[in-house]
Amino acid sequence: MYDLFSRHGRRAGAAVAATAAIALTLTGCSDSSDADKSNSGANSTVTVFNGATGTIVENWNPFSPTFLQPTNGLIFEPLYYFNFATEAEPTPMLATAHSWSPDGKVLTITTREGVKWSDGQPFSAKDVAFTFDLINKTKSINATGLKLTSAVAKDDKTAVLTFPVTSYTEEAAIVGNTPIIPEHIWGKVTDPAKTINQNPVGTGPYKLKQFTPQSYVMEKNATYWQPDKPQIQNVRYIALATADAASAALVAGQVDWMSAFLPGLEQLIAGNKSLTYVNTPAMTTSIFTCANASLGCKGPQTDVAVRQAIYHALNRDQLNKLAGGGFAEPASPTMLPPKRDQKWITDPAHATIPGTPDAAKANQLLDAAGWAKGSDGIRAKGGERLSLTIQTVTGWSDYISLNDAMTQQLKEVGIELKPSQLAWNEWNNNQVQGKYQLSLDSIGLGASTNPFATYSLKYVTKTTAKVGEAAGTSGNYSRYSNATVDKAVETASGTDDEAAQKAQYAIIQKEIVNDLPYIPIYLNSMLTEFNTSNATGWPTNDDKYALPASWKQWDNGIVLANLKPAK
Repeated sequence: MYDLFSRHGRRAGAAVAATAAIALTLTGCSDSSDADKSNSGANSTVTVFNGATGTIVENWNPFSPTFLQPTNGLIFEPLYYFNFATEAEPTPMLATAHSWSPDGKVLTITTREGVKWSDGQPFSAKDVAFTFDLINKTKSINATGLKLTSAVAKDDKTAVLTFPVTSYTEEAAIVGNTPIIPEHIWGKVTDPAKTINQNPVGTGPYKLKQFTPQSYVMEKNATYWQPDKPQIQNVRYIALATADAASAALVAGQVDWMSAFLPGLEQLIAGNKSLTYVNTPAMTTSIFTCANASLGCKGPQTDVAVRQAIYHALNRDQLNKLAGGGFAEPASPTMLPPKRDQKWITDPAHATIPGTPDAAKANQLLDAAGWAKGSDGIRAKGGERLSLTIQTVTGWSDYISLNDAMTQQLKEVGIELKPSQLAWNEWNNNQVQGKYQLSLDSIGLGASTNPFATYSLKYVTKTTAKVGEAAGTSGNYSRYSNATVDKAVETASGTDDEAAQKAQYAIIQKEIVNDLPYIPIYLNSMLTEFNTSNATGWPTNDDKYALPASWKQWDNGIVLANLKPAK
């Protein structure tokens, strides 16, 4: 089940962070009727809680690992929108068509006419070409390792991207997961990796209205290219400190949208016609390990035997009961969602992870690797104690519960786990910079459902960096480097033949199941709650027109653009 403060998984950007004072203000509001009365027309407002703790740090740079969550979706848009909640075809956004050359080296994009940037300047294919050219020549913002021979605009509605090699598998990342930026703004930026883009200009349905270190407000973009959208005038982003505060705010109508683990959810919404929720499990909750000593990682987790032992020692059925609310589903060591991606998992033995632990296997692995138990039951090797610090975010209640339970489970095989709670900004920076031993996060929701979207980001050498250097917005935070995997990913990128791709994924899966730079726990449920008092048109179990998680980039813009004032 999704944690109260969860924005796990895709590094979509920093979730809203604020102080507990906001939560106290919200829970002090005993009646939502005043808000309801004014929530119409030009006064319509939706309040979003998408989770985190600490102070909000302003950053609207879509290429930064720490951009604020509405950056992609509300402000900046992609060429196409991919909905992972359904089997629907991608929806044209800033592009209306695209095609590959027969050799898969040239991608021609037809851009939408009549689109304006939020400052009134016209959008064109020149902005698309500029965006990709900037990414291509600026390593610090090239999270996916995109390589282009050229990016040019043939005219105002035709952009042409040329690749040095066949690149079919880059399509989803290019057209569905790249924020298109305005050349007339970013052409003047000296360092696109360091700017916070303080006055963001985009094509999306909303633009920044007001920012403070406690909260911020987005307002309707009057020049949006879909003239009937959005109908909600303002979107306010806040943070909450506790599950009790979140529950109270939701029930009181002070929060309209959140993706949260709320204890007793069914009982909470019972009898309240304004409250509803959907569940869209999609991502694998995992222990991220800083695995590569050659890139600067330090600690016992750099030993593959230790990572394998952790994998076998976990009692996932117990973890689901204690932390997942019983709603989590079995994960796969291939890091692919087993149900959705069944056709891509090449070895049936790796389809799912056993729910029960294999302590004998874990002990055998550690014994063989020379980790001997001491008098206190904790193992050591060469004077190094098998003690590992695992970080999570203060207030992420389900992850805190996971750490508590895993501490006991791993102790049984001689591993000492030391949980650490940090503010979101520090936790995130540690992962991006590789300054951690273990960290709880999730993997999933790449640019497409093709495994390439996961493997090309999380497991290849070109998307990582030495400890102390940023690994990118969606990069390989484990610092994992395996030449066999690198070659297989590169080979898979050179074909659009699924059978040929699957053969390469079989190679990748064999390696990563053994090496376990990311240790899967379970497929986390994704609960999203809505209060319909102020707005209608939210996704439902019957109409998942977008992945409804409040923290999900791209989808957040789709959802908010489709809402209507309730009154």
